[in-house]
Amino acid sequence: MTLPEELKYTKDHEWVRIEGNIATVGITDFAQRELGDIVFVEIETEGESVEHGEIFGTVEAVKTVSDLFMPLTGTVSEVNEDLESEPELVNSDPYGKGWMIKITIEDESEIDNLLSAAEYKEVTGQ
Repeated sequence: MTLPEELKYTKDHEWVRIEGNIATVGITDFAQRELGDIVFVEIETEGESVEHGEIFGTVEAVKTVSDLFMPLTGTVSEVNEDLESEPELVNSDPYGKGWMIKITIEDESEIDNLLSAAEYKEVTGQ
């Protein structure tokens, strides 16, 4: 399982890359492997303010559909449009081309609640 040290993580298996007040969000390598082949990503929250813990979209794999949970309160400023035609990018490059959304962070204190790579590794039991 790949787990970049510079990223933050959630117990719901999202990763977060913080750059100033912008956070890029995707699902972890662990999550994509558990889900299997991803066939569809649905995110209809672009331009909306979404609270921490609320659902911002869904991911559909061959065997299941899984909700995507907002790791930080913020406004969804961008959605990865490449996933419309190539949802498999989430499987092949979860931390790169398979990113899902970018958000403008509204409450930076919430960053402290995210997990480090080591803490996330404990959650997954890997």
